[in-house]
Amino acid sequence: MKPSHAALAVLTTTIWGINFVVIKVGLDEFPPLLFSSLRFLAAAVPALWFVGRPRVAWKWVVAVAFALGVAKFGLLFLGMGAGMPAGLSSLVLQSQVVFTIAFATVLLKERPRPVQLVGMGVAATGIVLIALDYGLTSPLSALLLVVLGAIAWGLSNVATRYAKPPDALSFIVWVSAVATLPLLALSAIFEGPTAIVDALSGATWAGVTSLLFVAWVSTLFGFGVWGFLLREHNASTVVPFALLVPVAGMFSGWLFLDEQVSPVRLGAAALVIIGMAAATIHTPAPRPLPDQVPLSVP
Repeated sequence: MKPSHAALAVLTTTIWGINFVVIKVGLDEFPPLLFSSLRFLAAAVPALWFVGRPRVAWKWVVAVAFALGVAKFGLLFLGMGAGMPAGLSSLVLQSQVVFTIAFATVLLKERPRPVQLVGMGVAATGIVLIALDYGLTSPLSALLLVVLGAIAWGLSNVATRYAKPPDALSFIVWVSAVATLPLLALSAIFEGPTAIVDALSGATWAGVTSLLFVAWVSTLFGFGVWGFLLREHNASTVVPFALLVPVAGMFSGWLFLDEQVSPVRLGAAALVIIGMAAATIHTPAPRPLPDQVPLSVP
């Protein structure tokens, strides 16, 4: 991977780490499904006027919209709304790395190299240490919701890799647009029209700012860059960078929420970085994908 591409991956995952703190602010004002719907609405509406139609089959736009937008973010926001703390959520969500590589191996016939597997193991050890240091004190149902969100993210990574959209920004804008209405419908069904009206009428500047950060910085910029990287490199090369998200989440929690950063967490963060580096160096150029590979979506 080129140094410039690696720098983009690090920047994106850092933004996503900080994003968990921002999400917590938004969830103080909006119900989870409504907040998820509004973030995609805010990402899609202004941008649709400036981007063309996605130059991929619509089935891939719909697949990623439901896997990434509806499933991954709907489940993540529900889990955080049910009690999962920001730092722990940023950690648990990175189990998507394992699911992505598993899906890529089965569906895309990608074969991770031994050094990548070793690096993933080292980084995963750091993830486990951080989890033990945090302590799994949140409700089990909330934890399971975030794990299910990680599975959905892994599936969306593989779908994006297979679709290989030539314009990653246009692709994520249309994905956001497609995800908006299903999430809004789910919010109306499960959270109720009264909760929606109350949240919208009582929104503060803090809530609106968090919504715009999640929509424009995390979604448009973050997933636009992520889609570009997945188009240029194998999933097993790009996805390990996501292991930096809990590191960024941990430090942003320390910086903005006054959470303590213990020596154990610092050591675990070092393992994550070392493992990520081992999993991404000397990656060969991506080979052509097979003409037809089946992909199952929810």
